[in-house]
Amino acid sequence: MEYIRIQSIEHPLFAKMHLLMQQVFPPEEVLAFDKWAGPIQDETIHVYVAVHEGEVVGATEYRYYPDMHVAMTDFTIIGRAGLGIGRFLLKSRERDLAQLAAGSGTKPLGMFAEIYNPSESEHKFSGNTPMNPYVRREVLSHIGYRRLDFPYVHPSWEENGEAVTGLDLSFLPADEEMTSVPASLVTQFLHTYYSALPDKPQQWHDMVAQLNGRTSIELKEL
Repeated sequence: MEYIRIQSIEHPLFAKMHLLMQQVFPPEEVLAFDKWAGPIQDETIHVYVAVHEGEVVGATEYRYYPDMHVAMTDFTIIGRAGLGIGRFLLKSRERDLAQLAAGSGTKPLGMFAEIYNPSESEHKFSGNTPMNPYVRREVLSHIGYRRLDFPYVHPSWEENGEAVTGLDLSFLPADEEMTSVPASLVTQFLHTYYSALPDKPQQWHDMVAQLNGRTSIELKEL
């Protein structure tokens, strides 16, 4: 299996990856094909696909913020069961993030991820068993992700200004003994990450305002 970076929508594998995204994620979680043109060329955004026998069978996108000492996993897609795609993506991403941190002379505090809450998510992920929200949540819990203890919403990637619910903002701490995250780090991250979407719903602004009134945010089990 190959781990291949994509940095252009003209890349022959990009269309296959985008189709895979549309098959497993709801519309509000998928940026339109053409609107990827600029972001995917950003050197700080790492988009990789897992290629097996010429086909895209998995993908992941992530970034590292050296000023905050944190990473963010935008998405992980496992397109086929029985190939070890999940572990392949995990270990490949870990190696790349370690190099990014070392290159910036920083030590990571951990990694953010938005994780579907199965009890609130109606999307069935096209019957793709590895992408079932119950399965994914348990796998991510095993890896070490924990839920940040506050009601979470985010702006829709359809860029219509609507609020998207049904997910938890979670964090994978580098130190397993960590029990909370500074609220200021979470708000800085949210402002930075969602700067790409200028039209944010009022629910998002209200959420951030509430976080600004807190000192820390507890990490709870998924």
